[in-house]
Amino acid sequence: MTSTVPASLTRMAEGSALQAVFLDMDGTLVDTEGFWWDAEVEVFGELGHTLDDSWRDVVVGGPMTRSAGYLIEATGADITLAELTVLLNERFEQRIGRGVPLMPGAERLLGELAAHNVPTALVSASHRRIIDRVLHALGRDRFTLTVAGDEVTRTKPHPDPYLLAARGVGAEPGRCAVIEDTATGVAAAEAAGCRVVAVPSVAPIAPAAGRVVVGSLEEVDLRFLRTLIARMN
Repeated sequence: MTSTVPASLTRMAEGSALQAVFLDMDGTLVDTEGFWWDAEVEVFGELGHTLDDSWRDVVVGGPMTRSAGYLIEATGADITLAELTVLLNERFEQRIGRGVPLMPGAERLLGELAAHNVPTALVSASHRRIIDRVLHALGRDRFTLTVAGDEVTRTKPHPDPYLLAARGVGAEPGRCAVIEDTATGVAAAEAAGCRVVAVPSVAPIAPAAGRVVVGSLEEVDLRFLRTLIARMN
């Protein structure tokens, strides 16, 4: 976990129950979920295996160990999890090296949160080496802290990453809004006790108690997030 903004910014916004906003990275802030699938298809193709498109919904949003492990089992590929993890990270890095497209509304939302000094964390199942590359596009100074998947014992769908983020900014999980694009990430945030805004990228996510579903980050602003927390607390 790395911190890039002084701890003084962890104060709660005046007149609001919202204490912090946590955002997933791939598929939520940056349009890179397809990059991961393309990397997986390419690597397994070189191993002599064709991936079934239906597997994409299974592996999306998952930690590398789960996603890669599933594909090894599904294909019977002769490769270890450790070897595959290295290959996939390398192929993904090659793709983001050619540019990282932001999701619609991401730039505006991050700018608004920063302008109002709302403690903001990037919470991703991706490894630190990947996050650090993407932060060049997102703006490292816009995040109070960042949490990577290889920095916690249990990553998504377990609550650990979001509990760590809440402790890191000194916030109560129930007063933190989380923005996620996959069922795996939503499960992690809800298990931590956070309020969730789901912005589905690849697979649909159904509305539920303590969760709202929107079509795009363009529908989300600070007022929306403050209202979400106030209504659910």
